[in-house]
Amino acid sequence: MNRGSGLRIGKILGIPIYLHSTWVFIFAAITYMIAAQFKQQHPLWTETQHWTVGVLTSLLFFASVLFHELSHSAVAQHYNIRVVSITLFLFGGLARIEREPSRAIQEFNIAIAGPLASGFLSGGFFGLTLLFPYSQTVGALATWLCGTNAALAVFNLLPGFPLDGGRIFRAIVWGATKSFEKATRVAGASGKMIAYAMILFGAWGVVHGNVQMLWTVLIGWFILNAAQESVAQMAIRETLAGLSAADVMSKEVPTVPGHITLEEYGTEVLRTGRRCHLVVSDDRLVGMMNVHTLNAIPREEWAHSSVQAAMIPRQKILWTSPDEPLLGLLERLLSADVNQMPVVSGARDDAPQIVGIVTRDSILRVMQTRSELGPVATSR
Repeated sequence: MNRGSGLRIGKILGIPIYLHSTWVFIFAAITYMIAAQFKQQHPLWTETQHWTVGVLTSLLFFASVLFHELSHSAVAQHYNIRVVSITLFLFGGLARIEREPSRAIQEFNIAIAGPLASGFLSGGFFGLTLLFPYSQTVGALATWLCGTNAALAVFNLLPGFPLDGGRIFRAIVWGATKSFEKATRVAGASGKMIAYAMILFGAWGVVHGNVQMLWTVLIGWFILNAAQESVAQMAIRETLAGLSAADVMSKEVPTVPGHITLEEYGTEVLRTGRRCHLVVSDDRLVGMMNVHTLNAIPREEWAHSSVQAAMIPRQKILWTSPDEPLLGLLERLLSADVNQMPVVSGARDDAPQIVGIVTRDSILRVMQTRSELGPVATSR
């Protein structure tokens, strides 16, 4: 799921909150199921009460999921790990952080915060059930949310990565072995086992007539894909280990003058096949131009607009240094959703010295080559 996917509904603790398109379907499904349950258990309620409590309970459920994710995020921020976004979607919520924790204890504390938050909410709603009987709307709402938050806390403690329990498990293995790579592989394998078990159990239930067990299959499939992705990311870390921007950058940096039209720039792109150029004016760097920025301008305006008017200004260009580790650079490229980054040596503000340019393609080529070649023994 990409950063910021979906409809942005606000910001909490400085973190953008999004609703993914799939959220609408699960919200409608949960509301319908709750209203139908209350209609059966509380026949004396009016139709308006059934649906009002159903909608309110569903909203509070997703507010509980958001509180769960915000708990993770608050602890991550405590460790100076930036939280990119929180997205509510089909399977609940997802908080995206800019980088992995640097220590096992940080991973443990960030992971445990979510289940503790859900347990806290379950206890709070349980207190409401003691004050309001189940026959009343508040009591029925509190009873459902108490059980659901308790189930959310317990489910997330399963040792299947990337569930909270899987991250807790990874933190324990990480602390014991002192190896993040080994811990990720072990947690990923555990996640796959949990996922396969859920898929088989859910499929067994569906075959025997319990259609609701299809959710178990879908959640298991989601965990399986996430576990496989975590292992793949670990392979990327190992592939790029020891490499820096200087190892993959191209020293031939294409430039274009700022006064040419976008139409002329498009012709230059087609002629050379280069997708990114630094823009210069009187031999001074003023910005950067690329195909993505070009395509953002209506084609009928190309003949009358200059590159300098459409370019990314120098102040907004993301830079890298020759010695920046390649893994961190790739993460920055993906996080910022850019395809290339100039490599700068020395001062960056007044007179940046461009020594090269790094692109996603160049990094991917190195990854593919290293993956095909395998580890190379060095002579001593």
